Order: sequence, then structure tokens, then C-alpha cells
Amino acid sequence: MAEPKKRLTSTRSGNRQSHDSIKEKTLIFCPNCKKKIRPHHVCPNCGFYQGKKVIKLKDEKKKEKKLAEKLKDE
Repeated sequence: MAEPKKRLTSTRSGNRQSHDSIKEKTLIFCPNCKKKIRPHHVCPNCGFYQGKKVIKLKDEKKKEKKLAEKLKDE
């Protein structure tokens, strides 16, 4: 195998490794439910993105089914 001609200096090693540190995730507050979420992601708690309802959550689907059943019975 090839061997380096000279020893790598600590400055070069440090410059290369400077981006390897673990960074804290950026979080913002959801404008709808005020829970912390990742920026530019749909809120997993309420299903809103940029002030609009984007996805239906499982709880909401269950509530809609129950409502539909009640309306059929009446």
C-alpha cells in the first residue's frame, strides 16, 4: 500500500475534522399547535404546514368514522 511521504500536520487534520462535530438540531414552534418541529416539515402533532392542513392524522380519521356511523344510525 502507498504510504504518505510526510506526516500530516495537526493543523491540516484539525481543518479536515472541524466539520465532524455533532450539531444540535434546529427546532421552531408550530404556529398552529405551538409544539416544537423541524423547519420546513409538516407538524406531526396537528398536520399543518405553512398555515394549511396538509395531512389527516389517525385520530381525526377515527373521529370521522364514528361521526359517519352516528349519522347513519339517526
